Amino acid sequence: MTSLPEPSAIKLGLVIDLDICVGCQACVVNCKEWNTSGYGAPLSDENAYGANPNGAWLNRVHAFEAGNAEEAKTVHFPKSCLHCEDAPCVTACPTGASFKRAEDGIVLVNEDWCIGCGLCAWSCPYGAREMDPAEGVMKKCTLCVDRIYNDNLKEEDRVPACVRTCPTGARHFGDLGDPESEVSLLVAARSGYDLLPEQNTKPVNKYLPPRPRRKAEDAPMSLVAMAEASTPKGFWKWMDSTLEKLG
Repeated sequence: MTSLPEPSAIKLGLVIDLDICVGCQACVVNCKEWNTSGYGAPLSDENAYGANPNGAWLNRVHAFEAGNAEEAKTVHFPKSCLHCEDAPCVTACPTGASFKRAEDGIVLVNEDWCIGCGLCAWSCPYGAREMDPAEGVMKKCTLCVDRIYNDNLKEEDRVPACVRTCPTGARHFGDLGDPESEVSLLVAARSGYDLLPEQNTKPVNKYLPPRPRRKAEDAPMSLVAMAEASTPKGFWKWMDSTLEKLG
C-alpha cells in the first residue's frame, strides 16, 4: 500500500460554478481530445457510434431535474477527480501506481505500474476513476499536468483543457492552498463547498452552489436571505426537498 506525502502548500485544483454551468459538454469533449493525445495511454473509444459504445472519459457532466412545474430547475453537475488531500485511491493502490505529488497536490497514475486491479476505483467515493477497456489501466483527471506546465503554450492556454474551453466561464483553475488566490477568494465569496465532506477525503476541488431563483412578482431578495440560501447547507436542503418531490 502507498502512503501519502505531507500536505503540499500548493494545492492546484478546480472551482466549478453550478450556477452558470449549462451542461453543454464542451469541457467533456475537450478533455477527451487533449488527453487522448497527451499524458499516458490514449483514451479509448470503442464502437462509438454503435448500439453499445464503450470507452474512458476523465470528465463527465451529470444533470439533475429538480422542482415542480413553477420552480423547475436543471442542475448540471460536472464531476472528475477532486485531487483529495487524503486520497483513499492512493493508499489503496497495491503497486504505488497511484500517487499524490508533493509539489502541487495533483493525484496521478503511473500507468506503467498499474496492474488494472481496480482497487483505487473501489476506494474512490466520487466514482472519479475509469478503467480503460483497451489499455487495461486506470485513467483519471490529471489537471492536464502536461499542459499547465508547458512553456511552449501561450500563458492563457496553460490551464486544464476543460477550463480553457468552457463557454460560460463556469470552471476556474488555481492554487486553493493560497487563501489570497483568485480561486480561494471566489470560494470564500460564494460559500464554495466540498463534495461529500463526510467522507473526510478533503477534496481540493470546490463547488459553488446555484443561486436561488425568484419569481418576477416577488420582492427583491435581501442580501442576508441571498447569502443564507447560497450556503452549502441551504443548497443541499433545497436539493434534498426537490429530489424528494420528484420521487
